[in-house]
Amino acid sequence: MTVGTNIQLAIKHLTNGELVAIPTETVYGLAANAFNPTAVTAIYKAKNRPQFNPLIIHTHSIAQLEKWGLVIPEKMKQLAALFSPGPLTYVISKSDVIPDIVTAGTDAVAVRIPNHPLTLELLRNIDFPLAAPSANPSGYVSPTNAEHVNQQLGKKVSYIIDGGECSVGVESTIISFLTETPSILRYGGLAVEEIEKVIGKVNLPIAGFVDNPVAPGQLARHYATHHKLIVGNPRAYLGEYNPTKIGVISFNESYSEIPLNNQIILSPEKNLDEAAQHLFAAMRTIDTFDIDVIIAEVFPEEGLGRAINDRLKRAAVTL
Repeated sequence: MTVGTNIQLAIKHLTNGELVAIPTETVYGLAANAFNPTAVTAIYKAKNRPQFNPLIIHTHSIAQLEKWGLVIPEKMKQLAALFSPGPLTYVISKSDVIPDIVTAGTDAVAVRIPNHPLTLELLRNIDFPLAAPSANPSGYVSPTNAEHVNQQLGKKVSYIIDGGECSVGVESTIISFLTETPSILRYGGLAVEEIEKVIGKVNLPIAGFVDNPVAPGQLARHYATHHKLIVGNPRAYLGEYNPTKIGVISFNESYSEIPLNNQIILSPEKNLDEAAQHLFAAMRTIDTFDIDVIIAEVFPEEGLGRAINDRLKRAAVTL
């Protein structure tokens, strides 16, 4: 395994059915030729990912999706004109050229155009889409730089494209067009408010989690740290845990009762976009601290705050 920016080398590995880690604006992805079922199977094996959890396919344009027989709904075209490339994934009816292993046997496929120059260059120079979930062991915190990938999956990939730090830092928002009114399946890097400005009201995620997802990021336990993670007010747990053994992830506040070195503030300026960008890196860092528990604040339920709360709640689920 090597790390670099050699797109032609990445293309060679992918064409040969091997795995390559790719940078996007959201998180790093573990990519394989989506038209090669054997290569896609290698993704599931490398991540130890359940095969009933579908994958997103990535390409460089809506026109390319149409060449593969996918029918693009009008409202999707409206969103794509503004937000693709970008942190928005669309769930639409699949075509016959998409292997069932990509869609976990469903009749729908999740598609996205990522907004990263290296990955867009890669996608423009191949004649197949890339199936690419986040490049981490299934259920753990998603990677936002090449070193995160190398630490966790370095021995399982042929090449890691180093595209620097991810600019958004949480996975894409997922919107489904399988019903008359579009539905948000996962909060992510594009705020619902921005979507509704373009296509009107959408259905929001149903409370709870699902066992038979039609898109990624719908399983209960996801984005988990090794330490126990609780979502709530850190001060409410001072009597339950030794304050010197509490780690805190907060929006912009620090807690005088807890050692400052045990705290990570995501955005001193109270900027939810900045907080989202730093979330996964903060979860990885705090997981290395000498603590007994991680307590994360509840973030404002607006904009990217919804995505932050979603990731933290899934990380806190105990199965």
